[in-house]
Amino acid sequence: MGLDNVAVQWPRTGRFYDPVAPAAFVDFAQLADALEVPSPTAALAGHIAETGSVRATAYTELVDLLLGLNGVLYATEAANEDEDPVIDPDGCAWIAGGLEKFVIGHEKLGELVTFDTVGEVLRTAIADSRLADQQLRWLDTRMDSLRDESGGAPQWAFPLSELAVLARFYRRCADRAFAVYADY
Repeated sequence: MGLDNVAVQWPRTGRFYDPVAPAAFVDFAQLADALEVPSPTAALAGHIAETGSVRATAYTELVDLLLGLNGVLYATEAANEDEDPVIDPDGCAWIAGGLEKFVIGHEKLGELVTFDTVGEVLRTAIADSRLADQQLRWLDTRMDSLRDESGGAPQWAFPLSELAVLARFYRRCADRAFAVYADY
């Protein structure tokens, strides 16, 4: 069992959140059917088109690193407050924006997203910021915490287009005022 991020109607009316009909994501099927799209991208786009949800487990560490928080896709902040684990439309816009900026920043490095290329993109983004030294130390600490006991990096290998589709899912939720329910 893993984490699913399910598009739901916002705000909740009644006791439960109503899932968004997959028809709101039907255009994602065009991406799934495109010949030049890598198979992981096509699989994600097809799943979104059929279900209106994302199997988010594979993306949790990456999204947490990119956005600088823990449990973003789990909506853990809401869960800790004894609320439903839901990412509201503003949160969806924040996630989409972070992913979109990352995709743009990664384009010059090619189509394959790895742990090393993620670090390179983040270091480049931080280098010109105010307090760059402090943020770079934080990034190094954060990336070291993702390594295993022997110092091995996570074996991330995402097509950049897959992360663009992921961003598009959260952008769609934000633009149409949907929320995302973290189902695990």
